[in-house]
Amino acid sequence: MVKIVEFIVKEFAEKKDEVEIIETPISDVETTITVRLADSDMGKVIGKQGKLAKALRTIVKSLAQKEGKKYTIEIREKGANA
Repeated sequence: MVKIVEFIVKEFAEKKDEVEIIETPISDVETTITVRLADSDMGKVIGKQGKLAKALRTIVKSLAQKEGKKYTIEIREKGANA
């Protein structure tokens, strides 16, 4: 799932080398995927009114259902705490 998120995010980010994806398992079925990117790319990856971020979450959710898992996507500015 991380590879899919990374691919989609890098397509929209200008500073592709600064994109960082962190996968944190919470339980056997639940995982948090944190996307960290440059401040200048935040708007591009989130999209107008959050539409791009919502679409990314929808894609991940539909793929996760086939696996019987749940993924939470967090988009954060690189260097931001937690």
